[in-house]
Amino acid sequence: MSVRTVRPVRTAIAAATVAAALTATVLVPATAATAAPAKPRHEATRQALDAAVAAGVPGVVAGARDGRTAPWTGTAGERGGRDHYRVGSITKTFVATVLLQLQAEGRLDLDDPVEKHLPGVVRGNGHDGRKVTVRQLLNHTSGIYSYTEDPGLTAKVFGPGFLEHRYDTWTPRQLVAVAMTHEPDFPPGTSWHYSNTNFVLAGMVIEKVTGRPYGKEIERRVLKPLKLRATSVPGTTPTLPRPSSRAYSTLQDEAGPGAKVYDVTELNPSMAGAAGEMISDSNDLQTFYRALLKGRLLPPAEMKEMTTAVPVSPDFPDFGYGLGLMRQKLSCGKEVWGHGGGIHGSNSQAQATRDGEHTLAANFNADWTGDGQTVVEAEFCGTVPKAAPKDAPKGAPQLR
Repeated sequence: MSVRTVRPVRTAIAAATVAAALTATVLVPATAATAAPAKPRHEATRQALDAAVAAGVPGVVAGARDGRTAPWTGTAGERGGRDHYRVGSITKTFVATVLLQLQAEGRLDLDDPVEKHLPGVVRGNGHDGRKVTVRQLLNHTSGIYSYTEDPGLTAKVFGPGFLEHRYDTWTPRQLVAVAMTHEPDFPPGTSWHYSNTNFVLAGMVIEKVTGRPYGKEIERRVLKPLKLRATSVPGTTPTLPRPSSRAYSTLQDEAGPGAKVYDVTELNPSMAGAAGEMISDSNDLQTFYRALLKGRLLPPAEMKEMTTAVPVSPDFPDFGYGLGLMRQKLSCGKEVWGHGGGIHGSNSQAQATRDGEHTLAANFNADWTGDGQTVVEAEFCGTVPKAAPKDAPKGAPQLR
């Protein structure tokens, strides 16, 4: 979930515009990177964190594990190694995992029409829940309009209106209703477009099938079994658990050189819901993706379905989207699986090799600058980012 309305073909999750507050996948290959000579393990990643701060990110934290070597944690700027942070659209992988577990238990089928579980919810302006499947929600081929692209909602939640509405509560039905005022992007199953509405609906399906909120099912099925004590589904709670650092954002309509920056640490994450409200830390995210990719959370059949990726765009042949899980081929030829996540003042990456042996989770506490993909390339390929321009802003900007 990306905190601004940025089309997913850019740094969607980088929270560069609060309207993507729920978008969440970085579809831009790393740039400005050069092959690095042999260096100490994670040295390129450390340099990428320093480069992000030099480019104006107030603080960065990252954690990595590679095989049987000791876990590594790196920080730069205003960050602590154990910081909790909002993970945005990384939430989508947790939601998809629960739905796949429900299919494995015979409680639903991913090829069920959405209408079967949510009668009358996906209707209006050409949307028809009878023609959209649960699977199409999870791989973004439904064609359902993304509510985070609605101009009115964008102005209220991601633009200057955020200051007045940051503590508002949004219900899933309200968010879906916003999407239903627009026409679909395309007929179901005929193309791909990142839509946060898809995962709000996925969360509603979980509640309808189980009788419990999607967050309670994530807690019961994933967080408790894996002992992910730093991970939570906050609902309407506006604060971050301790320890945590502040989160900074420029408002969408004020973005650009010299834009004012705001402390957006507190907010009601219900406007993201099942598309991007969760909180975690770098250690828990790595534990989750490691367990998922090693088959500890899903049977082989469901794992195969999750990792069956559809193309996202002819312009980005190295990227594919499975069920709440993205595959990307890096510049060095390595393939990683995971998700990105952006929400106000928070830009995250969680990636792992397919065998779950090499993992990375990182977070920038800003949404107007910084390239999380550079950190991914540094960790998995050893590429070192070029130095930031000498006139790049340093540290946290002035707030108001």
